[in-house]
Amino acid sequence: MIQQNRLNQQRVAILGSTGSIGVSTLEVIALHPERFEVFALSASTQIDKLLAQCVQFRPTFAVMVSEPHGRELALKCANLGLSTQVLYGAEALTEIAQHEQVDVVMAAIVGAAGLASCLAAARSGKRLLLANKEALVVGGDFFLQAVAKGGAKLLPIDSEHSAVFQSLPDDAQTWSAQIDKIILTASGGPFRRRDPATFADITPEQACAHPNWVMGRKISVDSATMMNKALEVIEARYLFGVKPRQIEVVIHPQSVIHSMVQYRDNSVIAQLGTPDMKVPIAFGLSWPSRMTSGASALDFKTMGDLSFESVHAHGHAERFPGLKLAWSVLEAAPGSTAVLNAANEIAVEAFLTRRIRFDQIHAVNLETLAALSPHPPQSLEDLLSLDQLSRQCASDAVARLSR
Repeated sequence: MIQQNRLNQQRVAILGSTGSIGVSTLEVIALHPERFEVFALSASTQIDKLLAQCVQFRPTFAVMVSEPHGRELALKCANLGLSTQVLYGAEALTEIAQHEQVDVVMAAIVGAAGLASCLAAARSGKRLLLANKEALVVGGDFFLQAVAKGGAKLLPIDSEHSAVFQSLPDDAQTWSAQIDKIILTASGGPFRRRDPATFADITPEQACAHPNWVMGRKISVDSATMMNKALEVIEARYLFGVKPRQIEVVIHPQSVIHSMVQYRDNSVIAQLGTPDMKVPIAFGLSWPSRMTSGASALDFKTMGDLSFESVHAHGHAERFPGLKLAWSVLEAAPGSTAVLNAANEIAVEAFLTRRIRFDQIHAVNLETLAALSPHPPQSLEDLLSLDQLSRQCASDAVARLSR
């Protein structure tokens, strides 16, 4: 019986296992040891956290981004008698993502840094749980072609896109004929009611204090600017094959309804749940069935009112100017979405390191978009080259603003 259970286990590689998504994925997997085996884990710099994960889950491989971090982790694993093989470098991430023994890849590396490993998983036909929205924002149709050619199964892990996926018909071929629009919900972040005139005074600590979700610093800042929602609009356009005008954003402060689909007959199907990423993670791991996630259940007897606000009301257009860039870049030259993503990563990092103000993040994004007219990317090299060029332009903009 034990041997049979092992044969039925899915081998999982978690790319970005020390981040919030990676930690939640391991928590879900720990509830179902008979169904999943942790085959590989990766981290950027958090050696001790990855070591603790190796001690608990005994993966075959562990990957660090840099050689010094990799050598330090390998020494610590050896001192503890762990059999985990430690690798390092971008090529090692790609190797793990396409490893023949891996069934499921959780892509949770933040930013464009996760693009190459996502492409490797797609081309190898894995079940790809996409928590890295940048793979689609940067890769666009090029990434989708890799998914189709490799025969991969792409499942969104962002709570909004998972909600949309759960609200759609099973047959993807019928989506375009039935959907009127997709409605992505947004909490509004920590500054939903803050006077935009005070945005220059916002500190990184304030921007990272999200009222509902526990997230990494970069994603928390994106939520505070609502750039995360702009990126999600772009992701939804590619994931679900709808036109940009068929995607709407509505502010829902309680974060209970995670997104909705409005059909041609004007009926609306929504997915509800507690604001806990273990819910979409468990769904992605177990699809098309469902399993326990470890998240708390909604209690409708004690739940307060659910409210909604237009992104055009209450001064939100002034408060969140970056949101409208999503539709602008989707209508612009192919590659413009990659430019926006790169610029925003540089701008957010500059804000977190106190080189620019919170209200200057949007200015960096605008200046970078205005400076570049990208050609349609035809390869991973084209995407990476465009990403680097965009980062340089954004860095130049940061330098001018920080003088």
